[in-house]
Amino acid sequence: MNPTPTRPDLAAVPLATADQLRQRLRRHGKLKGRQPEDEALREVRECIGPKPAEGHRRDLLIEHLHRLNDRFGALREHHLVALSRELNVPMAEVFEVATFYHHFEVVARDAAVPALTVRVCDGLPCELAGARDLLERLPALLGTEVRVIAAPCIGRCEQAPAVAVHQAAVPLATVEKVVQRVRGGGGASAPAPTAVVPFEPADLAGRSVSPPRDQAEAIPACTDYAAYRAAGGYALPAALAAGRLDAEAVLRAMEDSGLRGLGGAGFPAGRKWRIVREQPAPRLFAVNIDEGEPGTFKDRTYLERDPHRFLEGLLVAAQVVGTEAVYIYLRDEYHDARALLEQELVRLAADPPCPLPRIELRRGAGAYICGEESAMIESIEGKRGEPRMRPPYIAQVGLFGRPTLEHNFETLYWVRDIVERGPRWFASFGRNGRSGLRSFSVSGRVKEPGVKLAPAGITLRELVDEYCGGMQEGHELHAYLPGGASGGILPASLADLPLDFDTLQPHGCFIGSAAVIVLGHRDRARDAALNVMRFFEHESCGQCTPCRVGTAKAATLMQAPAWDASTLEDLAQVMADASICGLGQAAPNPIRCVQQYFPHEIS
Repeated sequence: MNPTPTRPDLAAVPLATADQLRQRLRRHGKLKGRQPEDEALREVRECIGPKPAEGHRRDLLIEHLHRLNDRFGALREHHLVALSRELNVPMAEVFEVATFYHHFEVVARDAAVPALTVRVCDGLPCELAGARDLLERLPALLGTEVRVIAAPCIGRCEQAPAVAVHQAAVPLATVEKVVQRVRGGGGASAPAPTAVVPFEPADLAGRSVSPPRDQAEAIPACTDYAAYRAAGGYALPAALAAGRLDAEAVLRAMEDSGLRGLGGAGFPAGRKWRIVREQPAPRLFAVNIDEGEPGTFKDRTYLERDPHRFLEGLLVAAQVVGTEAVYIYLRDEYHDARALLEQELVRLAADPPCPLPRIELRRGAGAYICGEESAMIESIEGKRGEPRMRPPYIAQVGLFGRPTLEHNFETLYWVRDIVERGPRWFASFGRNGRSGLRSFSVSGRVKEPGVKLAPAGITLRELVDEYCGGMQEGHELHAYLPGGASGGILPASLADLPLDFDTLQPHGCFIGSAAVIVLGHRDRARDAALNVMRFFEHESCGQCTPCRVGTAKAATLMQAPAWDASTLEDLAQVMADASICGLGQAAPNPIRCVQQYFPHEIS
């Protein structure tokens, strides 16, 4: 093509000088709104590291917020502006993520922040054990520089009342213990355990996994990488990688065992593997250890004693399903367990038994809703933890738009034993027509709370009498929550129902993650229902109106001496029918159970 001929009658008119064009480009190259300060940029870069050639990853936003929060004690606005620039993410987006999670606090540049925060768990088991007294007495004893706040369940219900002094857990807390911790060791988390002991969960079938209450520790002894390998650990993923073990054989073992998801939903694990395996590559893997259901602490109990049995199950699942990357989402309250897991992942990577997928450990930020699988995926992607509408399901469109296998921690914990011992071993346990093993997190008015590895289908009465030493002195069985805050409340007259999937639904309850909270005759079911409804109100993500407004209205109505039954039932129906996810859908369960089984308490 010939160039356009030059017309001598048209003169060139300059639109700007070279310097003016450079200034214009600089202006357009900046984010709109507030511009970052040089000092703030320097401090942010020190926290999150230098920018890679391809730029910082957007999905690491929450990890970066944690680093800033840990260093400065809060999220200061000028640091958020600088982080927005570094990640090339709009400030509004950074701010909305930072303000979504309970463990982040956004403050002005020069705002004073407490030197230390003491979190007193006000979940139902801790409230029964005297948490309210701690909340009332500690502020005056600790002074104005220490902030004392109520916190939702921190996952230490067998050690109630439980307190966290910054990142350090104080089990079986008393006023004296907390004051001593604040004045002595401060809030620094204790180091990872140095004592190495073997741990065989299968040997504990029919027994208590947790030690006696008077031997409870914040950081128990555990099995490290060397000890686990020496005892035959990681033989399964090594055999799969070498072709000595067939993936189809592992799949059949999982299906024949009858193992179901142990995070609450109860979907058959082997079937889930097969579904995701059939999806197009690349496939991803997300592991849920955001154990936020009040009354649940089984995952923490296993993790802090033997992280490698879980990691071996993870590697087996990753190879069988064919996932190229694994994201482990661990709740922020489990500081010590995170330190242990980080340490053992380093050891695993230094001497791998087989080729490893990319494994990333992600840190939650205090949001119960992220226990819902799609909300967890949103959080892993660095967003607000809001549940997704379904379909599509995450097995088809999950993390970063890819087919995703999602599992609870404990489900993976049993993979090694099921494959090595055979599926019949796992299925051989059971009572009352049920099969398999269940890890019951038992708390409340029992003599010996803790994780009890019992046969599926055991009744509440059998569980308390055979595994928990009976009821506490001076307490008679009045009621129990079979599945944590969302599982409903049953009276003592129904204590002989089998505790398993599908057995409690006809009575308005479900087993969920098997978080059993036991109430005595001096407790009131209506008070327990109000406690969990306040929890739901606090933890609602706010995305849908039925849940956001319904939980708040219900909590207000439930404080009345006599309940407005018709209005509460209207609220319950709307929440159950119109909420996006299980939080709002299950929130009415305690209301309806109290109305059905304990009408004398609310009339």
